[in-house]
Amino acid sequence: MSKLIKNEITKIFKKKSIYITLLVVLAFIILTNCIYKFFYNTGNYIEYGENYIQYAKEEIAKLDPKKPSDAKMYIELKTTLDIYEMTQKYEENSWQRDVLSTKISSYVNERNTYLYGENKDNEKVKQIEEKIDNVLKKLEQGDWKYFANEELEQTKLELNTLEEQKANTEDKQELQQLELSIVNAKIDKEVAEIRLNKDIKYGNDFMNKALNNYQNQAQNVAMTEKESKELKYEEKKEYNENIEKREINRYILDNNVDVNKENNTRGILKNLFDEYGLFIIVMIVMIAGTIVSEEFNKGTIKLLLVRPYSRNKILAAKFITVLIMIIFSILAVVIMELLVGGMIFGYDSLSIPVLQYNFDTQSLETINVFLYLGISIMTQLPKLILLATLSFACSTLFTNSAVAIALPLLGYMSADMINLLVIKNNVQFMRFFVSLNWDFKEYLFGNLPNMEGMTMEFSTIICSLYLIVMLIVTFITFKKKNIKNI
Repeated sequence: MSKLIKNEITKIFKKKSIYITLLVVLAFIILTNCIYKFFYNTGNYIEYGENYIQYAKEEIAKLDPKKPSDAKMYIELKTTLDIYEMTQKYEENSWQRDVLSTKISSYVNERNTYLYGENKDNEKVKQIEEKIDNVLKKLEQGDWKYFANEELEQTKLELNTLEEQKANTEDKQELQQLELSIVNAKIDKEVAEIRLNKDIKYGNDFMNKALNNYQNQAQNVAMTEKESKELKYEEKKEYNENIEKREINRYILDNNVDVNKENNTRGILKNLFDEYGLFIIVMIVMIAGTIVSEEFNKGTIKLLLVRPYSRNKILAAKFITVLIMIIFSILAVVIMELLVGGMIFGYDSLSIPVLQYNFDTQSLETINVFLYLGISIMTQLPKLILLATLSFACSTLFTNSAVAIALPLLGYMSADMINLLVIKNNVQFMRFFVSLNWDFKEYLFGNLPNMEGMTMEFSTIICSLYLIVMLIVTFITFKKKNIKNI
């Protein structure tokens, strides 16, 4: 058997097609890394685009603030242009721009409303302009903590007000609403304290994103926990997702590490199958789809069958070779990504762990990126083996390489759409469809599967049954094949 397998592997690596495929994959890996390096949108802070500002200037020139029909639009556009002018004093990604957008826009809008609106009030305009001047002065001084402390004091005041209201309220429904508002206010207070304690300047860097996301997700979790109704399955999944993201963002804030960054070697390796899954499957299917059919098409099957091996042993050797090539394809992509990613991004990011919330232990786990990659490979193996087996079966049944390659690829590319429709419409009998069961990643760390009632044991049985049926049909067909006319 080992000689047969060795012979099959030798024949595969004598083909030019395997090297052409590897070169195409390498080219795509280089392209992907270059896109992440040079064109990846980091989401840097840009409040107003030049096109929109030009549009605002053209539109405001057409409006007359004295006309009631034009006043509202004029005030809105004037506020936009005023804030834009203020932002031009500062660098594009400075914290001052963020504060101008979030802290001063309401003042500017209010000032313009009293200047150009129906209820003009010069005294109020003067009072608001004093507030705006104070904010601008703090911005010029670089005193971002002034705004953070102001935010903290406001949340404390709001919290005290809500607690007083709760003490004087007896209505159950109103009490429930107040309790949720108090929880949200406590989260706002916590976020303000984190900003000050961790010295997180306002802006759009990863720490600010983590802070904002933590605030939103913590409040979403609190809202769900305060609801008295029983959660539907999709609501449970959303609730779990918010818990996981909340804990991950809290880790980022506590450790000042951007674990969500994807445009580096670690990020691409972490998402290896999302980035290169199709190419891995193409390599596997090309090998599995030709390993038998080419023997018939070239007439070499006769030379193979005259050897002192049974047909079952010959076919088994070919199938084992296909399984070996699955591992080879994955390792080839991993090695190429490590080499290319290392040259473009370096290897520093590989020391950053992958975070995964474990719902069984209700704790956040830190996983080495290579261990996480190994886990990902194991969870994807059922899918790869089943697609390779389908291609192998078609290669044997139809002895047509084109069909043996096209059918599995078509099945793979349509699987996500089928899964989405089945899950969306909750078509329970489709649980027995293989594509809903071949991704074992959804069962890890206590996650809820895509469809209610599915388990890892169930999916293992379904995938095994599909595999066994395909192999039985393949071996029976190959054993009965007539090769006299080949």
